[in-house]
Amino acid sequence: MKKVRNDATEALAGLLKDGMTVMAGGFGLCGIPDELIDAIRESGVKDLTVISNNAGIDGVGLGKLLETRQVAKMISSYVGENKEFARQYLGGELAIEFNPQGTLAERIRAGGAGIPAFFTKTGVGTLIAEGKEVREFDGESYVMERGLFADLAIVHAWKGDTEGNLVYRKTARNFNPMMATAAKVTVAQVEHLVQPGEIDGDAVHTPGIFIKRMIHVAIREKRIEQRTTRTRGEPAIPPAAV
Repeated sequence: MKKVRNDATEALAGLLKDGMTVMAGGFGLCGIPDELIDAIRESGVKDLTVISNNAGIDGVGLGKLLETRQVAKMISSYVGENKEFARQYLGGELAIEFNPQGTLAERIRAGGAGIPAFFTKTGVGTLIAEGKEVREFDGESYVMERGLFADLAIVHAWKGDTEGNLVYRKTARNFNPMMATAAKVTVAQVEHLVQPGEIDGDAVHTPGIFIKRMIHVAIREKRIEQRTTRTRGEPAIPPAAV
């Protein structure tokens, strides 16, 4: 079956519906499947539950879906860079399920591995544990967390072959590989598309069996969430006041 599609709209054709759960890879603005997010926005699908480490920034990434009110609930770890996200949450317009970052990563990994739940010490005795089962193991308390599995996962890879074998680059490897395994259907966007055999098998992060559809995307400017600069020649750390 041909996996490579002409564009993001074609790659997502027949996969989108109101009320579905979508995993969106990336970390901050690094490794986000922006073209696939744009296609979801253009489709008009609504009432989405989106699982992502964060929600992009205003007007970029998942921030675009928040602007159009297509997201009903976010399952996330860090949301501090998006003013529209904060406004909707504080206004009662958006449901949020906060997770410690490591717990979120493990919930996704567990979902992809077919593990329905696991126990962790993270969050015991805090708001995170409210309403969840807490069990004792070897004299220590652990809170139960459920694995996560989505209707659709969208991921961004640095390189991939036409069979769907993917390689992620640096920070983009944080959530994309786990999400690729944890959905009924995974669609990937790839910066460098090559032929089968051109990627060393030992270098593959996501085997092609997990990828149903994919698109080749142009390499875009790498965005930085918060750019901090100093004048050339200025010391990195100001001298202590005397």
